[in-house]
Amino acid sequence: MNKFDAIRFFDDSEINQGILKVIDHPMMKGLMNFCFPGVDDEIWKEQLRNTHSIQEFQCNFIYHGVQQVLEKSSEGLTTSGFEKLEPNTAYLFISNHRDIVLDTTLLNACLYEHGMIMTSSAIGDNLVHKPFLKILAKLNRNFLVQRGLSPREMLVSSKLLAEYMAQMLLHDNRSVWIAQREGRTKDGNDETNPGVLKMIAMGSDEENIMDYFKKIKIVPVSVSYEYDPTDALKMPQLLAEANNEIYKKEKNEDFMTLLSGIIGQKKRIHIHVGDVLDTEIDDIIKNVDTTNKQVQALAQVIDDSVLSNYHLWTTNFIAYDIVNNSDRFAHLYTENEKMLFERRLELRIDHEHPVAKQGFLDMYANPVVNKLKYFDEL
Repeated sequence: MNKFDAIRFFDDSEINQGILKVIDHPMMKGLMNFCFPGVDDEIWKEQLRNTHSIQEFQCNFIYHGVQQVLEKSSEGLTTSGFEKLEPNTAYLFISNHRDIVLDTTLLNACLYEHGMIMTSSAIGDNLVHKPFLKILAKLNRNFLVQRGLSPREMLVSSKLLAEYMAQMLLHDNRSVWIAQREGRTKDGNDETNPGVLKMIAMGSDEENIMDYFKKIKIVPVSVSYEYDPTDALKMPQLLAEANNEIYKKEKNEDFMTLLSGIIGQKKRIHIHVGDVLDTEIDDIIKNVDTTNKQVQALAQVIDDSVLSNYHLWTTNFIAYDIVNNSDRFAHLYTENEKMLFERRLELRIDHEHPVAKQGFLDMYANPVVNKLKYFDEL
């Protein structure tokens, strides 16, 4: 038994067996018909039967699916910063998190196109309860973050997760993607939870965890969508929080959100990869005395990169002006673009709930507010 069996993705030796378990599943047919429209089922089935590695599965199938997603539900994906990455080098990508599947899938597509090592990616086990989804996740190099545990179980699980990440980064030369905090950003405020960094540090064999953070090559990632395809779906949780209620998800809610993220309209998308945090960590070691404060300082450095490099769209400027009843950024969008955004707001939000309307607007406006902390003019 491998100590990581409960959370790891498939080894290449297990890929074909995993594929054969789901090749006749109706959801696989739906996925493949989406990836290869108009192609006879037996053709993709034969290619799947001859697939024996994650690399083959990702490049020959998932990558085609990404191209279909971009073609059918976006106006294109742009990137920046990838030229600074070194090929054949493993990085820990710590990213803001807007969409369950797309954030990491799009990053991997970009890494593949730039000739870089693709990532393994953390995913909550609550998202893969269905056997088909669990196998698909393992085929796509996802490893599981165990949810809903007692504090004692959480400690054991966190250490296991951290050790697995260390194994991939330092011994397997495999890049890793993890969100900067648990769950997707609901309010447009991208903020790194120091608890995530403390969990990662549990895999360290260094005396000073900051030396470990330097060794694993942390790269902050900023992902921005012109339209968040799941914006309206995030509102019920915001409403519950506004009423000091505990939010309970509907049955299959995560799965419906996952689907909406894939097929929902995103318009333009931009991914920026920041610099490897190196001299920044040296500065923290030199100027910050306690471990706890060092971790908080590192979280701030990651936030500075994610927020300052976040690509703002017309939707962000429109929302900011609506929230502030201003025309400060009116020169950056047209009246027609504003009308389309207001129409989206009207169609997707129940106007009997002003909290939902405000939450929707804040989701788009807050990235502007955050960027203004770094720049006088945008």
